[in-house]
Amino acid sequence: MRFPALLLLLAAFAVPTITGQTIDNIQRLDGSTISAADATAFAQKTLAAEHVTGAQLAVIRKGRVVWSSAFGLRSREPELPMQTSTNTWAASITKSVFATYVMQLVERGEFDLDKPVAQQLEKPLDTYDPYKESASELVKDPNWPLVTPRMLLSHSSGLANFAFIEADKKMRLHFKPGTQFLYSGEGVNLVQFVIEQKMRKPLDQILQEALFGPLGMTQTGLIYRKEFAANVADRYDLNEKFRSQTKRFPARGAGSMSTSVDDLAKFAVALLNGKLLKKATEKEMLQPVLHIDSLHEFALRANEGPGQDAKDVSLAYGIGWGLLTHTRFGPAFFKEGHGDGAQNYIICFTGSRSCMILLTNSDNGELAFRPLLETLLGDTVTPWEWEGYTPEYIEASRKAN
Repeated sequence: MRFPALLLLLAAFAVPTITGQTIDNIQRLDGSTISAADATAFAQKTLAAEHVTGAQLAVIRKGRVVWSSAFGLRSREPELPMQTSTNTWAASITKSVFATYVMQLVERGEFDLDKPVAQQLEKPLDTYDPYKESASELVKDPNWPLVTPRMLLSHSSGLANFAFIEADKKMRLHFKPGTQFLYSGEGVNLVQFVIEQKMRKPLDQILQEALFGPLGMTQTGLIYRKEFAANVADRYDLNEKFRSQTKRFPARGAGSMSTSVDDLAKFAVALLNGKLLKKATEKEMLQPVLHIDSLHEFALRANEGPGQDAKDVSLAYGIGWGLLTHTRFGPAFFKEGHGDGAQNYIICFTGSRSCMILLTNSDNGELAFRPLLETLLGDTVTPWEWEGYTPEYIEASRKAN
């Protein structure tokens, strides 16, 4: 049996860690409620059934954390319990946290989202050491001078996810910038590079000073720090076999952040309550840059065509966040985090200032997302097929890889 007896025992005694006022019931998006005890029991059962090695969950309602709990193991050898303060790889949720910081710069007039990247650098991109090889063809493209940070942060620049997946390992534009959606970590890292050049500081130091330190996010960083060692999650595969320790280097705006659900909830609460951005700046960040009608975020095959999921919620992308612009619960913003042995998700509904955060150290994490979101938060509007949170998509993508 893949799920060890100790893990079941730990889950059975998981106690919600409540920030602020203790509550008996969690109010869902539709106004119905679930007791904290039932939420814990349901999460325990669901995570065990899907063989999720460890998980941290939190629910935010009206801008405050009302329930959080950790389940399973952060390490199997030795066996150590997951905690809500355990440092866990957030993967691509990094992009949204980084984009929120970028909007702070925009708010202060220190960064221009619409000034082309080529004009914001002191010299051609391919003359900088990190880009000498990968950008040699990109800078020759007549459309390169059109690429702006707004396009890069909304995944509409035309760059592929990363240069290393291109046949020749070189960056290139796959369409006219600003016209289509194509998820690109490469593009987010390029915005990071521009900012680091301007500020003459590495991004891990920048975010520590601007966000993590001020918010008291002591278990969060873009690179591994020795103080994480006492409470850090290892990562596990489909069979709950060890994959890797969570020690991320170097700092990458596209995905190197490790954090805990306690810390990420601090960030989400601050954002929802207007502590990070002025209202107008937040509105700009969550304004659609382009609308999306694709069947999947990451297509399983060429020419998949449009999907009903995207249409149902008027799916779009803003600055660093995916957007559900029309749902029966009002607008929402979200971000996934995919990595080897790390599957994560955060979604927030602006009207009720409600969120759910899910962090796992398991390749099986996504299998539990839909039932957890529907039962604990009452989220029935996340575009499950587009996200790839269906058993059929997960199985197909595993076979493809």
